[in-house]
Amino acid sequence: MTELRRRAEEYLTMRRVLGHKLATHGRLLMSFVDYLEQAGAQHVSIELALAWATLPQGVQQIWWSQRLGVVRCFARHLVAIDELSEVPPPDMLATRAPRTPPHLYSSADIATLMALARQIRFPLKGATYETLIGLLASSGLRVGEAIRLNRDDVDLCAGVITIRESKFRKSRLVPLHPSTRDALIAYATRRDQLLSRPRTDSFFVSLTGTRLHHTGVNETFRRLVRAAGLESPGTRRPRPHDLRHSFAVEVLLGWYRADVNVAERLPALSTYLGHLKPSSTYWYLQAAPELLALAAKRLEAQP
Repeated sequence: MTELRRRAEEYLTMRRVLGHKLATHGRLLMSFVDYLEQAGAQHVSIELALAWATLPQGVQQIWWSQRLGVVRCFARHLVAIDELSEVPPPDMLATRAPRTPPHLYSSADIATLMALARQIRFPLKGATYETLIGLLASSGLRVGEAIRLNRDDVDLCAGVITIRESKFRKSRLVPLHPSTRDALIAYATRRDQLLSRPRTDSFFVSLTGTRLHHTGVNETFRRLVRAAGLESPGTRRPRPHDLRHSFAVEVLLGWYRADVNVAERLPALSTYLGHLKPSSTYWYLQAAPELLALAAKRLEAQP
């Protein structure tokens, strides 16, 4: 094992201990180490970093920038112990990916999607997707958090879900509205009637009794969105993740309309959603014109 590879593995281990998953980041960094070893390099140089970052052709510059960002993070760590290594300047390949506005579902949209899911030919699949959509819309869970739920994570008596080591390896408790809890109870009963011998401990199951997968969820959701007529020419197709955005926007709209102190309540919403900090939640203010207008009006009224 070369010294560079050893230091790269130590760097990734240290950051993962701090809570970073670094799946793509780690894969890219080790690819860069492979590149350095093939070039016979013993230190990180700006020239080699730039050459590796721009290897993919026919891609947007944001991908080059992200690849170079992986090297930059590692190089900043490395220079403390290897003075011959170089850190790529922050303005090299600098670009920022535009944040695409989410699709905001109305209550009618969500009801339509759930009704269409209920009509799916296979009863178990229909019940699963109807309940999954309802849970995402009423709790703001990430799709990955929902499909990773095990039966023990869903306390149907207390109406509380335990999210274990989600983004940034954070765990949290998510209390549910009574109607959401009742819907989960109904699903669990129906699921066990239709599938007496599941192949997984997952709360949501596929037709074969296995855990749902992102690919299958996205494909089924795409069909439901198309059947509901929610696609518009020239716009991005509505995603399951947009249900999370819609939930956050509705909560914030309700607070502004009720004239409560949103700044005081925002940390609670951030914790509920599993955000690392409240500033991440503030982005939802930009998602809906009405919400942005209410926030601006509140700011103007302050003495």
